[in-house]
Amino acid sequence: MIHWIEKDNKLIGEFLFKDFSQAWAFMSEVAMLAEKQNHHPEWTNIWNSVRIKLSTHDAGNMVTDKDRKLAESINRVFDRYQDYT
Repeated sequence: MIHWIEKDNKLIGEFLFKDFSQAWAFMSEVAMLAEKQNHHPEWTNIWNSVRIKLSTHDAGNMVTDKDRKLAESINRVFDRYQDYT
């Protein structure tokens, strides 16, 4: 399971995958989760790496339970990809 760090009022997670296609598929799943939770991450993708930053804008760009909930959901998605890396 990925470990998140809290830095500069953000939860930050880095995820590594087998290749770009797998990273993109993960991002697509996370996008649907974020939409359902109405909480959208700041993220970057470089080849097989995805970096996600979470903070709650409505709370003054602070880490809240809303961020922790989305991080837990993201972890569950990422766990499914571990069999393929």
